[in-house]
Amino acid sequence: MITLVRRVTTGCALGAVLAVLAACAPADESRAPRPAPSASAVSPAAPLSRPPTLAPGPAGQAPVFEHGPRTRDRTVALTFDADMTADQGPRADRGERFDNPGLVAALRELKVPATVFMTGRWAQEYPGQARAIGRDPLFEVANHSYSHYAFTDDCYGLPTIDEERMRADVERAYDVFREVGVRDAMPYFRFPGGCSDRRALKALAAVGVTAVQWDVVSGDAFATDADAVAQEVLDGVRAGSVVVMHCTLSAAPTTERAVRRIVPELRERGFRFVKVSELIGAAGGRG
Repeated sequence: MITLVRRVTTGCALGAVLAVLAACAPADESRAPRPAPSASAVSPAAPLSRPPTLAPGPAGQAPVFEHGPRTRDRTVALTFDADMTADQGPRADRGERFDNPGLVAALRELKVPATVFMTGRWAQEYPGQARAIGRDPLFEVANHSYSHYAFTDDCYGLPTIDEERMRADVERAYDVFREVGVRDAMPYFRFPGGCSDRRALKALAAVGVTAVQWDVVSGDAFATDADAVAQEVLDGVRAGSVVVMHCTLSAAPTTERAVRRIVPELRERGFRFVKVSELIGAAGGRG
């Protein structure tokens, strides 16, 4: 998902969103794609480990989380969407970079916990990288769908998935994570494009996920000015904030430089970086 402006409607409408986005991962891992499982081979997701999740929403809908408590405990979660749509393999084959090793190296160097919302298609393209991120205790992997197709109509140009396939698409991503060795993927889901409605939330309720949105948009997608991206985050962050960012050299090339400014400045202000799971736990989520 590419996000340029703040969400302004229910279910989180964003700014300009394209189907091409990115991923974060170390450079020394294999990027050889693995074949996608056929629809008939996809089994329902096995029961997830139970990090904190929110109680079900109204009318049988999946719950939605946007930010943590606005308390004196000045925590903030940086989140990164590892986007790749189901039909973008040829672009990767031609050399387009859907990863950003420098960004992940920077997060490690700065010792910044982060939550990576990963598509199943990206995990297939970069299985070694997905596995390395999933096994690094600094990070947690969450679900961004398998296909990166929109769950609502008119979602910034993304292809739209049928309602009957929504649950299977989310479960398929978890299946792929297990296949490539991502351990303990979190029961958190971010809608492609950030677009959701009651129908989509109801379709996901049976999966047992908490839908995670945000309250701070970095504007890193297609940005050429790292300082402007950093300032957008620095101006928007409050205690408990969830920041949405991206990590692909081809579509968000300034993110690493922005992070290298954001992190020390927020720490100087007394903020502490946490994963989304800690914010949800602080908000009363139960395991």
